[in-house]
Amino acid sequence: MISRNYKTELPKENPHKVDVRQVYDDPSAQIMHITLQQGEKLKPHKTPVDVVFYILEGMPSVHIGNEVMTFGPDTLIESPAQIVHFLSNEGKV
Repeated sequence: MISRNYKTELPKENPHKVDVRQVYDDPSAQIMHITLQQGEKLKPHKTPVDVVFYILEGMPSVHIGNEVMTFGPDTLIESPAQIVHFLSNEGKV
């Protein structure tokens, strides 16, 4: 049995300069735990694969293409490959 907790993983250096911890890495999929403090955001970017965001807590804004929506905890959001996307936290974590 393999288990991981994001709290024991070291932050991964990234171009967004936010707290990102890789909790799963396989050729078929990756899972990253991202913490955005108030005022932080990911840089707008595209990925060659579909991306899924799962909101654990807080109320981040999810930007996909020209759409922007704010979501609360326990929400899953899909972002298709090759579409500009990013997350931002304008409020409190």
